[in-house]
Amino acid sequence: MRLAKEVTEVLSSHGNNQLGGDDFDGKILEHLVAHLKEQGTDPSMNRVAMARLTRAAETAKIALSDAPFVRIDEEYLLEHQGKPVNLSLELSRDDYEAMIAPYIDETMDAVHTALEGAGLGIGDLSEVLLVGGATCTPLIQQRLEELLRMQPRNEVDPDLCVASGAAIQAAVIGGQRVSRVLVDVTPYTFGTSALGELNGDVYPFVYVPLIRKNTPIPVTKSEAFSTIEDGQPAIDVRVYQGEDPDALNNTEIGAFRIEGLSDAPAGNVIVTTFSLDVNGILKVTSREKRTGLESASSSTTPPPASSRTPWPPHAHASAHSIDGDFNTEPSDGSATLGESVAASAERRDSVQATALIEKAERLMETANAEDREDLVNLIETLRDAVAAHDDVAIHEAMEGLSDLIFYLES
Repeated sequence: MRLAKEVTEVLSSHGNNQLGGDDFDGKILEHLVAHLKEQGTDPSMNRVAMARLTRAAETAKIALSDAPFVRIDEEYLLEHQGKPVNLSLELSRDDYEAMIAPYIDETMDAVHTALEGAGLGIGDLSEVLLVGGATCTPLIQQRLEELLRMQPRNEVDPDLCVASGAAIQAAVIGGQRVSRVLVDVTPYTFGTSALGELNGDVYPFVYVPLIRKNTPIPVTKSEAFSTIEDGQPAIDVRVYQGEDPDALNNTEIGAFRIEGLSDAPAGNVIVTTFSLDVNGILKVTSREKRTGLESASSSTTPPPASSRTPWPPHAHASAHSIDGDFNTEPSDGSATLGESVAASAERRDSVQATALIEKAERLMETANAEDREDLVNLIETLRDAVAAHDDVAIHEAMEGLSDLIFYLES
C-alpha cells in the first residue's frame, strides 16, 4: 500500500482469503483429538465435546502468543464405557509452530507474489504493519522480519485494524463522508473462455482474462467475441477466476446462456462486459451488438476448487469468438443447441424485439424530448409488427430501433 496524506492506495493484493485463525485452531484441535484417540477415546462424534475442544484450542493458541507453554485441561469431557474422560495436556509453542509451519510458508510465498505484483522490491518498503489476530503468533513476526529485514510495527492492535477498516468501509458504502480515500485493487483475475490456440493446438477452453489481478476497483472491461456458425441461435458464457491459460484449470464462478440470437452469418458480434465493484461483486453481461439482446450474471466469492466440474465445450472462438454448438449433449439433460437451431424464426424475432423494446424503454429516462418521441414511435411500430406477425415489418422496425439505440449510447 502507498499512503499519501488522505489517500490510501492499494498497489497489490495477494493471498489465501480463506486462511486465518480458525485454521490455526484446527491444527491444535487435530492434536487434541489425536491425543484422546491414543487414550482409547474418539470424541469426534460427540458435538458437545468437540465444541469444548474447539474453544480450548483457540484459548491455547492465544496463550501461546505470550507464553512458551500452555496447559489444556478439560474435565469430564465425555463418557467412555461409563467412565468420565478428562483431558490434561501441555502444549509447547515449538510444537504449535511446527503444526502451522505450512500455513506460514504459504503466507511468505504470498508476500513475494504481492511485491512482484506491485513492481516493488524488499528495499522499497518503508514499514510493515500486521493486521488480523493471527499475526500475533510470534513465528509470523519472526519469519516476516527475516524475509523483509525489517521489524514489523507492533504498537497497532491487529484486531483493531480489522474493525476500523470494516467501519470505515461501511461508512463509505452508507454514503457518509470519511477522512481518508481508499483506492483498492482486485486480488484476482477474472475472465471467460473461448476457442483459441493453446500449446500449438486449437483448444475450446482458452482462458480470456478481462479484469487482471491488481487492477484498481471499481472497474469495467469489455471484449468482443463472435459466433462461427451461420444462424447460431444461442451461446453459453462461463465466468472464471484464476491465472491458468487453460480455463478448466481455473475456478468457475458463474455461467449463463443467451438464446434467441438473430439469424445472422458467422461472425455475429457478442460484447461481453465484466464489472467489479468495491464490494467485490462481479457482474458479467453479454450483449448481441446488432440487436441489444442481453443476458447477465453476478457473483461474489468463488466456490472452493473442489466444487469445480468440467463443462461440455461451449465457447468456440477464432481469435475472440464464441460458439454455441459443438454437437455435445449437456450433462444436465437440458436441450441441446441442435434443438435450439430448430426453434422457429418467429420465436427468435419475438425475443429480439422484446429485448430491444426493454432497452429502448430504459433509455427514455435520459433521452431528450425529440429522441424520446422517436423511441416511442419506433417501439409502437415494432410492437404492431410483432402482433401482426409481419416478418418484413419486424426486421425493418428492429433495424430502425437498433440504429437509434446505438446513436443514443454512443
